[in-house]
Amino acid sequence: MFVEKSMLAPDTSYSTPYYVVSSPRPGPVFMVVSGIHGNEPASIRAAQNLAGMFTRRELILLKGRLIIVPLVNKKAYRKKIRGKPDLNRTFPYRGKSKASHSLAGALFQLAQHHSPSWYLDLHEANGLSQKNSKRVGQTLIISPGSRTARVAKQIVKRMNRSITQSSYHFNIRRRERNGTSRKAVQEILGTKAVTVETCWSLDFSLRVQYQLDIVCHFLRTTGFIG
Repeated sequence: MFVEKSMLAPDTSYSTPYYVVSSPRPGPVFMVVSGIHGNEPASIRAAQNLAGMFTRRELILLKGRLIIVPLVNKKAYRKKIRGKPDLNRTFPYRGKSKASHSLAGALFQLAQHHSPSWYLDLHEANGLSQKNSKRVGQTLIISPGSRTARVAKQIVKRMNRSITQSSYHFNIRRRERNGTSRKAVQEILGTKAVTVETCWSLDFSLRVQYQLDIVCHFLRTTGFIG
């Protein structure tokens, strides 16, 4: 196994690092993206920690490749804002459409190049879904009719078994919106895609751990790690 660091959107003001973890055993590709919104720090830290764990060989990739983009939107992150425009409304959403932002275009081209079988987009949100069905904090968001439903339900059950406070439990939400990275890779590339949302009101370190646990559960369930 080896880890290679590269740059997304090199030689531009949006340049940001990503990591390619490669196993000597051939297999599919799993992609983890975070920081599309700059004001969601726990998801960003979780993705950075994940890259570090593979770099230090605390986690071993058993097959294929893992692509990790820990901080997509560095400009928004520096300002601690969601981003203007909202980058997660600028991805292509049908076969012949194009991204309306160059950074979204660069991230989608990276996904096109590697053609991942799974794609996790890490985010954070206001409100606990367990207390308010209109909120998406502590959720896995999938599309209606998504092929990810079975695995996503398994992950939610595993997470909730380990969370003693029931108001912090995770739920499945089914929704779709044009311009998101999840819809782009799902509709155009045929990738199984899930959005992970933790709740801003929870302790930062707890949110980081939840994000990291969810990613590792997905990687284990799909056979990428032991």
